[in-house]
Amino acid sequence: MKPDWFLVANASQARLLSREAPDAPLVPVAQFEHPQSRLSDTELGDAPHGRTKSDQRSRGTSFAPRTELHRKEREHFAREIADYLDEGVQAGKCRSLTVFAASPFLGELKAEFGDATLGALKHAVDLDLTHFGLSELEHRIAQALPHAG
Repeated sequence: MKPDWFLVANASQARLLSREAPDAPLVPVAQFEHPQSRLSDTELGDAPHGRTKSDQRSRGTSFAPRTELHRKEREHFAREIADYLDEGVQAGKCRSLTVFAASPFLGELKAEFGDATLGALKHAVDLDLTHFGLSELEHRIAQALPHAG
């Protein structure tokens, strides 16, 4: 029988785990790191922020978007993870996929999933579990998905 996959992710790190049966332990499959998501705007190469004229006719000012580069980095990381998952799902390496990630990264991940991965997606939970070890993850997943074993 094919295992169920569990992805535990945030915008800077992710772990893919598998479980052969509902009562089997979680086993690490892959780990992803994206330290760029933790960098400041300046470290990402953004121009200095502050007030800028938004329109010559306007007397008001606006603030430059501070999250644009961070959003692009999150999307890049989401695409990297989605590509890995898409390849695995298409190769028949799993039966189902459950994703735990906090918003907005959860939405960015799902937006990058291909049709096969979306078809395998059983649960998408808005919860960041990346800071927990395997034994605590077992407990947290069981709490979040009591019917999933």
